[in-house]
Amino acid sequence: MKQQAHQELYSGLIRLHILHHAAQESIFGLGIIEELGHHGYSLSAGTIYPVLHSLEKKGYLKSRLKRTGSHSRRFYRATPEGRMALLSAKEKVRELFGELFEEE
Repeated sequence: MKQQAHQELYSGLIRLHILHHAAQESIFGLGIIEELGHHGYSLSAGTIYPVLHSLEKKGYLKSRLKRTGSHSRRFYRATPEGRMALLSAKEKVRELFGELFEEE
C-alpha cells in the first residue's frame, strides 16, 4: 500500500508533531509542511491548513496574523490547554509505543 493509504494511521501522530513544534515556537503552514517533509511526510496545504484550523478550534493552538509589507502569514502557537494536552499525549504515546516495540 502507498503511504497515502496509511495516512489515517499517522494523522494523530502528525497532529501531535504539529502541537510539539507549536509549543516550542511559532509555526506557520508552509513551515510545518517542510518540517514534516523532513520526516518523509508529503502533505499539501489543502491537508495541513484544515488540521491547523481544527487544532485552533479545539483550543490547542492560537493564531495571529503577521503582515510583512503586502504579504501576511498566519502563525500558530500552542495554548496552555494545548501544552497540557501534549504532555498527556506524550505519556500515552510512550506507553503505547513501548508496548509496540517490546516484542522486537
